[in-house]
Amino acid sequence: MTYQALARKWRPRLFEQLVGQEHIVAALTHALDSDRVHHGFLFAGTRGIGKTTLARILAKCLNCETGVGSKPCNECHACQSIDEGRFMDLIEVDAASRTQVADTRELLDNVQYAPTTGRFKVYLIDEVHMLSAHSFNALLKTLEEPPPHVKFLFATTDPQKVPVTVLSRCLQFNLKLLQLDQIQDQLKRILDSESVEFEDEAVRLLARSAQGSMRDSLSLLDQAIAQGNGRVTAETARKMLGLIEADYVRDLMEALVRTDTGAVFGIIDSIAQRSSAYTQILDDLLSQLFYLALYKRDPELLEAKQELAPWHPSVAEQLKDEDLQLFYQIALIGKRDLPYSPDPRTGFEMVMLRLLAFQPNCLTDSPASHVEKRKMAREAENGQIAERAPAHPPSTASETTVDWHELARQLSLTGWVQELAMNLALRSRENGVWLFELNPQYEHLVNDERVGAVSKAISGHLGAQIEIKIQLSEPDTETPVQSVERKKSEKQKQAEQAIKNDPEVQDLIEQFDATLMEDSIRSRQ
Repeated sequence: MTYQALARKWRPRLFEQLVGQEHIVAALTHALDSDRVHHGFLFAGTRGIGKTTLARILAKCLNCETGVGSKPCNECHACQSIDEGRFMDLIEVDAASRTQVADTRELLDNVQYAPTTGRFKVYLIDEVHMLSAHSFNALLKTLEEPPPHVKFLFATTDPQKVPVTVLSRCLQFNLKLLQLDQIQDQLKRILDSESVEFEDEAVRLLARSAQGSMRDSLSLLDQAIAQGNGRVTAETARKMLGLIEADYVRDLMEALVRTDTGAVFGIIDSIAQRSSAYTQILDDLLSQLFYLALYKRDPELLEAKQELAPWHPSVAEQLKDEDLQLFYQIALIGKRDLPYSPDPRTGFEMVMLRLLAFQPNCLTDSPASHVEKRKMAREAENGQIAERAPAHPPSTASETTVDWHELARQLSLTGWVQELAMNLALRSRENGVWLFELNPQYEHLVNDERVGAVSKAISGHLGAQIEIKIQLSEPDTETPVQSVERKKSEKQKQAEQAIKNDPEVQDLIEQFDATLMEDSIRSRQ
């Protein structure tokens, strides 16, 4: 019998089987059961969290032979055909490979005709943001006045690239990244059902490496089962993911705190025998520095994340907040510069030497030492750390003027965390606490993990501990994303005006009765 990948075998077939998207399931269930189904839906979110799965379940709900409702029978011809990918009235398109307007027009040629076997003709367009501008224009006409037997289901990982004219004609649902415990629980349920032995630590490592994606976690689980000969162990997971044992990171941190150069390089020799993924090792070290900083601020938060290790309290007691911030900044810069080193190990060892050079708790609080701390913090921020006397950055950021728009664009953020940061408007800063305003329409972007990630990024960039608070209210000032869009719009208008005023263009219009297609003008960004 052909083996079926876990991601396909355990793909949800009903709304209640979906993990972590309860807010969307509740809305769709109400719409279906009350017979108030919109003609267009947009499912947005990162990869592997259920966008196309939701769309396919919705297609079954609309075409189930038992009637429209939130619980398809999964037994009729329509339900089974949709599950097997052979339902004629579910037209699935990958927009990434069909971006041209001719493809879209061909797709829509049959919209006017009634469904072949189902109740509705459903168009599922994945990565819809990849369509060209002309393709969107061709689609827009049908989306404005769709036949009653047609439903459009769009999925995208980048909703900001979808024209507002399309967004305004769809119900938009933003899928959440799955939490670590949600992925862990689902993996354990699957392993129990598959009668596969596993270690809890292995499941935690796989879930964390998936970074919020259920599909990625199942792919990793498949790989771990194969490499572990039918068992999922922590050792197999670490080797597969390029991770080192937690003991090595602990020993490395303790040696760094003691400034024991011999011990540090002895540990590096041991690590090198097991792994050469030095970028991943720095990631592990950065994670532990984050956990130590979090422990010093609030131990209960670390316990809630299920990441508290027995050695965290003792090491945290030996480090000040500013020590941890400087260590984190040095390691982060070292990870960035690793590809430019003569070889990965040399680059990694140089990062360790930098960490050893800045011995914690060795400076007094004299005025001169404070000057030196600020100077070293600036050098750390700019990647200009020299091998010399140790120093620490201040525990809170300087309250001088900060260009939040520029800073938000410089932060190394991605996905929903970046979207949250770009929609924040800085209202005030005082004693290391930054208060932001966020339009209530973006409330769905806010959760503890994303807020913590933004705070962590700002702190790392400035070399100082920053706490952020978010107030849901209409911002009085421009947000970074609004600033970007305004500048882009201004450049576009300048480009259009330059083309319109161009003498050669005016001559062409006059001589040939030509028409200037303004939507074809693009500014040079």
